[in-house]
Amino acid sequence: MTVAVQTPPRTPVPGAPTPALRLPPTRHLARGTLLTLAALLLGLVVQILLVSPLQYRAAQQSAFDALRASLAEGTAPVAQTDQQGHLLAPGTPVALIDIPRLHLHHVTVLEGTDSHVLSEGPGHRRDTPMPGQAGSSVLFGRAAAYGGPFGDLHTLVAGDTLTLTTGQGKATYRVLGVRRAGDPAPAPVAAGKGRLVLVTATGHLYQPSGILRVDADVVSGVSETPPPTIVPGSLPDSEQPLASTDGIPWELVMWLQALVLVAIASVWAWHRWGRHQTWIVCAPVMAVLGLQVAGQVTQLLPNLL
Repeated sequence: MTVAVQTPPRTPVPGAPTPALRLPPTRHLARGTLLTLAALLLGLVVQILLVSPLQYRAAQQSAFDALRASLAEGTAPVAQTDQQGHLLAPGTPVALIDIPRLHLHHVTVLEGTDSHVLSEGPGHRRDTPMPGQAGSSVLFGRAAAYGGPFGDLHTLVAGDTLTLTTGQGKATYRVLGVRRAGDPAPAPVAAGKGRLVLVTATGHLYQPSGILRVDADVVSGVSETPPPTIVPGSLPDSEQPLASTDGIPWELVMWLQALVLVAIASVWAWHRWGRHQTWIVCAPVMAVLGLQVAGQVTQLLPNLL
């Protein structure tokens, strides 16, 4: 006669690890994908709202120090080329702009208008004369991200003044008016006179939908104007209003690959180490990589954002 012995259920030992449930591969893939997307979205929001203004201030301080030194030494750029005859490198500090009504003081203007340059400050369109010279000089500036130095251009009114300081001295301009798409442009600048056109985006915050321009005529003396080196209208598409970076963003590709690899490693560690250990080790790495990817993504957004 066989007697059945009933085995009592095992009581879990306090503090013992709970065996992990085996998940199908599709669940693992979904977790990794969601983790990557979360890091990307969070990184993009933090980059645009919090990190970009700090990067702008740091870049402005560095550019201001460099321009102040070149002004003191008398080597500040006064043409589209440097003293050796080479085209100015994008990002070279060329002027200081002051707009009292906007409480914008000693903001450094850089050479070039692509997305990378405009993340460090207002940019001078390279196929136009330098500020203070004869002809129409054009400056681009962001409306919201990276400090948004030109975000309040729409508040300027006719008669407001602004000044630009270059290697040739200080030029004072008086605003003619603000215009948007469809508004009539002012009469062409007279020969031997100077004009400044400030360009930024219009539309909802962080959602540019058009271009806003402010025209201002010089009311001080016009500086000597060297002959142009860059043919007007020959700039690449990346330096046009509301343009993004040209070419394949290889840095973005590399950072994105690193983020995906860490996301996969995080899912693996979740099941091998445990939830708490994975958060401690992988969360900081994911945050750093997410910010790096977000910083590269912002270069693909419109340059006047």
